[in-house]
Amino acid sequence: MSRIGALQIRDAVLDPGSFRSWDGPPLPVATSDTYREELADAAAATGLDESVLTGEGTVYGRRVAVVACEFDFLAGSIGVAAAERIAAAVARATAERLPLVASPSSGGTRMQEGTVAFLQMVKIAAAVELHKRAHLPYLVYLRHPTTGGVFASWGSQGHVTAAEPGALIGFLGPRVYRHLYGEEFPEGVQTAENLHRHGVIDGVVPLEFLRSTLDRTLTVIADRPEPAPHAAPAEAARTDVPAWESVTASRRPDRPGVAYLLRHGTTERVLLSGTGRHSTTLLALARFGGQPAVVVGQQRVVGGLVGPAALREARRGMALAAGLRLPLVLVIDTAGPALSTEAEQGGLAGEIARCLAELVTLDTPTVSVLLGQGSGGPALAMVPADRVLAAQHGWLAPLPPEGASAIVFRDTDHAPELAAQQGIRSADLLRDGIVDAIVAEHPDAADEPQEFTARLSASIAVELHRLREAPDGDRLTHRLARYRRIGLPS
Repeated sequence: MSRIGALQIRDAVLDPGSFRSWDGPPLPVATSDTYREELADAAAATGLDESVLTGEGTVYGRRVAVVACEFDFLAGSIGVAAAERIAAAVARATAERLPLVASPSSGGTRMQEGTVAFLQMVKIAAAVELHKRAHLPYLVYLRHPTTGGVFASWGSQGHVTAAEPGALIGFLGPRVYRHLYGEEFPEGVQTAENLHRHGVIDGVVPLEFLRSTLDRTLTVIADRPEPAPHAAPAEAARTDVPAWESVTASRRPDRPGVAYLLRHGTTERVLLSGTGRHSTTLLALARFGGQPAVVVGQQRVVGGLVGPAALREARRGMALAAGLRLPLVLVIDTAGPALSTEAEQGGLAGEIARCLAELVTLDTPTVSVLLGQGSGGPALAMVPADRVLAAQHGWLAPLPPEGASAIVFRDTDHAPELAAQQGIRSADLLRDGIVDAIVAEHPDAADEPQEFTARLSASIAVELHRLREAPDGDRLTHRLARYRRIGLPS
């Protein structure tokens, strides 16, 4: 496939005429006449003085820093001069508090410089990490091809990572593999599309859509929230709904889930990490009523019990929210944990524990939404937020009522009785201080999906705005005190 050059990617992303180069003359690193000739030939062929260009420009008026590789300059390889240019640009972006857009296209380490060049990835990775620790966005667009140490360092450190369609992306280049092992690397593994399916990257984006995708992403992670959303008068939810009625309603296949909420209740949506219709966890960036957030949602899919990988995805969302200082919205809708050999050996219990511990101590505003079923550890792991909303038919229980009945009565016939006894419905959760507000259903979200979603989205927006206004230290103190009090005598 044809390759996208560094100048082409620069001009596709930035506002016309906005680019300003940060590059000075490259360091003189050539130690042989042959290498000097190779550098001269590469410069003549590309019009560039090294394998990478850096600078700044604007994206729809926002200042951003840019680092882009040129593969036609010695296969985009990174040696001392290129690495120093990248590290200096990242440090400058950090000092000027600019979002950084990086676009590698490289075979990796420059072989002409050997091990010294190999070690350059350390300082680039360090500079990127310090940029991220300053809570500044680092966005990556991988181009064909990206392999080796570049992919294994700054190519894989993005808050958000997309790739060019059809791009060869992998750690070990296929030519190296062929010569080392005497066979071809399995076809279709090292492709952008395959990595997206496996959640290694967040998306596959054609060049013509890259600028608009970047704009949506920056709108969520870099632009200021809009003014306080209008708080509509809260509608009173029915409190006399039997628990079993809510359990039944929550299981309707046409009940709106997190994907519907994102599609109809948010703007500037950017789906992340290969999430799709068959994934049990959806991760996204979005705005609710102008309030930006990272969204982690459980999806009710066929066979969609939650396993360790889904919880690791949830933890990635928590880390992303904390790293970018964005609020986190968690949407709970799960029939329970995956009960399998793979789940046990994959550390399901440990992932639940880490989710629970990280969420309750997270240093960013958090809103949990009990949208439907809230069964077992995977639901509990996403509950302990600053504010907890529940759909009227949302419920929360240690097990599905049938499981509780099996333990207590050795049958499933008593499930409705135990659902009532255990206090799992939204009205009971509100009484017990587990839920802060109930979003009404008239009489069932599945019968009025757009109206219900509009009410829920507006409620989330109001909570996000209120939480952003609260001091960070107070928010965490109140959250911890809240979960310390639950169940204690008043």
